[in-house]
Amino acid sequence: MFRLSNNLVGILNFITFLLSVPILGAGIWLSHRASTDCEKFLEKPVIALGVFLMVVSLAGLIGACCRVSWLLWVYLLVMFLLIVLLFCFTIFAFVVTNKGAGEVLSGKGYKEYRLGDYSNWLQKRVNNTKNWNRIKSCLQDGKVCQSLSQDKVGETVQQFYAEQLSPIQVWRLFQIWVLCSFHSSQNSFFLIL
Repeated sequence: MFRLSNNLVGILNFITFLLSVPILGAGIWLSHRASTDCEKFLEKPVIALGVFLMVVSLAGLIGACCRVSWLLWVYLLVMFLLIVLLFCFTIFAFVVTNKGAGEVLSGKGYKEYRLGDYSNWLQKRVNNTKNWNRIKSCLQDGKVCQSLSQDKVGETVQQFYAEQLSPIQVWRLFQIWVLCSFHSSQNSFFLIL
């Protein structure tokens, strides 16, 4: 049984090691070829993730295949800490976004969301000009405005209000309006300025 579990740990870590190579390669590629702020922002986290996965998978692989028990203990400790970290991040995400449930608007097919409904921490992050400019540049670099504008051009206000929109759709349409310099008129809901 011990041999089977070591072989399984070895195989899983070998697969993880193989997956870490393209992740690290993508991070290195971003560090040399990144042209936009959004790509430059991703460069260091992608490299760190690739190196972390590579080191942890090597520790598990060597520990399992060469029967180095102290290395397996280090591997188990790191995996335990990773699981705890992911659990804490999940709780943090729920706490930060929990209050933002949205309010139902009468006669509208969507809920209204306000930044003030979210936690103070999230409000400060979004209201920070540096963070908002980074988010805005990522949306503009990704050509989000062009792809989303085609959905709603020529739609009347009545048609828009009658639709049952999800919170993500409402947010995306709001971003079109704010980031892409769209405005509403009497004849159609969105027009490019």
